[in-house]
Amino acid sequence: MRDGREGDDAERDPLGARGIAVAVLRRVEADGAWADVTLDAALRERALSQRDRALAVRLVYGTLAWRALIDWHLARLAQRDPQRLALPVRTVLRLGLYQLLHLERVPPHAAVSTSVDLAKRLAPAAAGLVNAVLRRAVRERDALPLPDAADPVRHLAITLSHPEWLVARWRAELGESETRLLLAADNTAAPTILRARPGTRATLLATLREADVEATPTRYAPDGVRVEAVAPHALAGYADGAFAVQSEASQLVGHLLGARPGLRVLDVCAAPGGKACHLAETVAPDGRAVAIDQRLRGARAISAMGRRLRVRTLTALVADARHPPLAADARFDCVLVDAPCSGLGTLRAHPEVRWSRTPEDVRRLAVLQAEILEAASAYVRPGGALVYATCTISAAENEDVVERWLAAHPELERTNAAAHLPEAAAGLVDARGALHTFPHRDDLDGFFAVRVQRRA
Repeated sequence: MRDGREGDDAERDPLGARGIAVAVLRRVEADGAWADVTLDAALRERALSQRDRALAVRLVYGTLAWRALIDWHLARLAQRDPQRLALPVRTVLRLGLYQLLHLERVPPHAAVSTSVDLAKRLAPAAAGLVNAVLRRAVRERDALPLPDAADPVRHLAITLSHPEWLVARWRAELGESETRLLLAADNTAAPTILRARPGTRATLLATLREADVEATPTRYAPDGVRVEAVAPHALAGYADGAFAVQSEASQLVGHLLGARPGLRVLDVCAAPGGKACHLAETVAPDGRAVAIDQRLRGARAISAMGRRLRVRTLTALVADARHPPLAADARFDCVLVDAPCSGLGTLRAHPEVRWSRTPEDVRRLAVLQAEILEAASAYVRPGGALVYATCTISAAENEDVVERWLAAHPELERTNAAAHLPEAAAGLVDARGALHTFPHRDDLDGFFAVRVQRRA
């Protein structure tokens, strides 16, 4: 797969974007930092051209997404396990190989020379090694071998760059052809999606287009806007609260609850606040939204988003979702359990997640999800609704959790999500009535959401 374009500004300052990319990649690997948060902070600190900013984003996300294939080739080209290389050297080589193998508009000499310059800055003694490995890659890149297809899991895991355990799991759940399509989709860039304040999408589209930002309405979410923008926080209207940055699938979860003006809603796992603010806007002016997050930083982020969006119906609390600080007899019309999950449906936007998750994480999270659901169920009033949502496509965290939970709660009945979603999104509902989206089928993050109602 080859993509991308290098801008003239990157040529004038060749280490600007690449220097940022190497710094972000090192932090992600060494500290477990989130790539998007770390990259956004780095870009805010540097006065780069739009083209350089775009290049930095492409380098970070592409190098993370294609890490398994890059390391497969790196092991052969360097004649050693990449993990034996010091982190700065390994990172520079990965970045250089990504450019050589996947960015056809980057001249090979530029990929090699800038990588050597980065090595001289970060690990001077390894500059010769970097030069030799990348020059060999230039000579051999059209004939680099791939794993034997006789082992289909390993072959897919390397050629489409995912961990073997995940490939094996998805092959068992989705089949060979769908898994191949899903893996390929995960390696494409996630679109940037905004959510306009309810009823203001046309105004937001006009404002963005007047600012020469390419913007189009989303297909499924009625308030969504798809933009071609590297830094959505710098767009016109952001500071004034005209929109939130929120994926399209995430926006649909807010619709699924069926909130309306005057209702009381509870979001028990609410940070960073996109869904909570959406619900608070929907129940305004007379309703109330309570958002809970277990971290003080998360609660502060929710409150900050609410202030920017000028939401006055939102209260953020710090608490464990399994033990909400609510009165025992408190009841809500709508309860959202946007559960902590493996995030395996968001690998386009968070490619680093695939390298940090393990099968044990999935098992551990499924236990936590069940505990949160059990606690949240008590706060649904008779006739009220609860939505359980995840941003993963792992059956162990989705249907398996829901089935065990509902089996223990006959007072709750499952309702078909299609009846509560925008008409355009009805086709995203599976045979069991759950909202179920996939990157390769729908060009959406992989989300799962089930709506249940307490019998009156």
